[in-house]
Amino acid sequence: MDNIFEYDVPRSKGRKQGLINTRLIIYILGVLVLVEAGLFALCAGVSLLYEEPDYIYFVQTMGINVVLGGSMVLLGKRTDNLISRRDGYCIVSVSWLLFTVLGMLPFYFSGYIPSVADAFFETMSGFTTTGATILNDIESLPYGLLFWRSLTQWIGGLGIVLFTIALLPLFSGSSQQLFLSEATGVTHDKIHPKTKVMARYLWLIYIGLTLVETILLMCGGMNLFDAICHSFTTTATGGFSTKQDSVSYWHSPFIEYVISIFMILSGVNFSLYYMALKGKYQNLLRDRELHWFLKSVGILTGIITIALFVTDYYDLETAFRKALFQVATVHTSCGFATDDYNLWPQFTWMLLLFAMLSGGCTGSTSGGVKNLRLLIIAQNIRNQFKQMLHPRAVLPVRVNKEAISSQVSATVYTFFATYLVCIFVGWTLLMCFGVGLTEAMSTVVSAIGNVGPGLGAFGPVFSWAALPDAAKWILSVLMFIGRLEIFGILLLFYRGFWEDN
Repeated sequence: MDNIFEYDVPRSKGRKQGLINTRLIIYILGVLVLVEAGLFALCAGVSLLYEEPDYIYFVQTMGINVVLGGSMVLLGKRTDNLISRRDGYCIVSVSWLLFTVLGMLPFYFSGYIPSVADAFFETMSGFTTTGATILNDIESLPYGLLFWRSLTQWIGGLGIVLFTIALLPLFSGSSQQLFLSEATGVTHDKIHPKTKVMARYLWLIYIGLTLVETILLMCGGMNLFDAICHSFTTTATGGFSTKQDSVSYWHSPFIEYVISIFMILSGVNFSLYYMALKGKYQNLLRDRELHWFLKSVGILTGIITIALFVTDYYDLETAFRKALFQVATVHTSCGFATDDYNLWPQFTWMLLLFAMLSGGCTGSTSGGVKNLRLLIIAQNIRNQFKQMLHPRAVLPVRVNKEAISSQVSATVYTFFATYLVCIFVGWTLLMCFGVGLTEAMSTVVSAIGNVGPGLGAFGPVFSWAALPDAAKWILSVLMFIGRLEIFGILLLFYRGFWEDN
C-alpha cells in the first residue's frame, strides 16, 4: 500500500513561489461559475418537466453565471496553468463563496426565501452538506427548487472543485494542488498517480452508491423524484429532505434502515471502496479508523437503544431503529431525523454531541473532527501514560502499521484546539445576540461540524428560522470554515500568506 502520509505536490516553474497568479485564479473561477450555470440548466429542465413556471428563475440565474463566468474566462485567458499552493487555497475558498452567492439567487428571485440572510444560509447549508434549514414549509417549494436544494448537497459532498476536476480536462498536472486544497481529513490516500483519474474513480463510487440507494428507496415506496433527492443528500451526508417531517414522513422502517445504512457507508473513507473494488479487501477490513468509527456507532446505538427500551419510550426493535438512525445521522454529519431526541433521556444528548464532534472518516463526505484525528489523539494519550512509566521508551503512534510523524501529530492537536476555539467564539457570539446557552452551543457544534440538527429550540424537528440574522451569518461562516477544515480559510487572513517570502 502507498504511504498515505505523504503526497508530493508539484511546484510551479517559471515564476516565484508565493506570488498569487491573479489571472489564473480568475480564469479557473470563471470556469467553475460556468459549470454552475450548467447545474442551473439542469434544474430548469426539472422545472419544465413538471410544467412549473419557476424555471425562469433558474434561467435568469444561469444568464448571470454565463455573463460573469464568460467575462472571467476572457479576462484570465492566456496565462500559465501551473497552480501554486497559495493559488489553490484562493481558488477553493473563493469558489465555494461564489457558488453559494450565485446559488442562493433562485431562492431569492422566486420569493420563496425573500431574505438575503436566509437565502445565503440555506445555500451555504446545502453546499457544505450541513442540512440545517430556515424553511418551515418545505413542501411548498416547487420541484425545481427542491431538486436544487438536494443537488447543492450532492455536489458539495465530494467537493465543488473535485467535481470539476473529474468533469473537465482543464488543470493539467496542477489538479493535485487543487485537490489537496479542498480535500478534508488528516491525510490523503494516493489511490492513483493522476489526480484527475483519482477524482473520476471517487465520483464513480459516489454515483454508484447514489444509484443503488435510489433503487432501494423506490422499492420502499418513495417515488422517483423523492428517491433521487434523498439519495443525493444521503450519500453527501447532507440531510436536506423534500418533506418538512424529513424521513419520518414515510413511516417506513425499511426506508429508515436503508438510509441509516447508506449514511454509515457514506461516512467511510471512499478510497477504501476503491481498494476493495481492486481486490484489496484487507485495506477495508483492517483499517483502524474504520474500526474506530464502526465501534463508536455500535456502542452509542447500543447504549441509546437500551435507554429508550428500559424507559418505555419504544419497544426493542423501534428503540434500536430510532437509535441507529439518529446516531448515524449525527455521527456522519447528516441532517435527517426520524425522531425528536430532545424528548429522550438527557444523558443521550451528550452521546449525540460526542458523535457530532467525531464525525465520519477521513476521505468521506462526513464532517466533524474526523475519527482518524481522535484515534491519533487517543494513542498519544495512551503513550503519555506509558512514557511516565518507561521514560526511555520510544513509542511511535501507528495507524495501519504506518508511523505517524510528530509533525502530523502536532497538526492534529493544533486542528483540534483551533476547532474548540472556533466553537467557543461562535458560542459566545450567538449568546451575545440572544440565543440561549444550550441552543447556541448545539447550533455552533452542528454548524462547524456540518451536522444539521441541534438541541432545544433548534433540534431535529425545528427549523433555524427563529435565529436572528446576525446568528445566521455567523453560523454560515462556521459551516464554511468547517467544510474546508478551518485552516484553508483562516490561512487567507494570515498576513504572511500575501507576502513574498
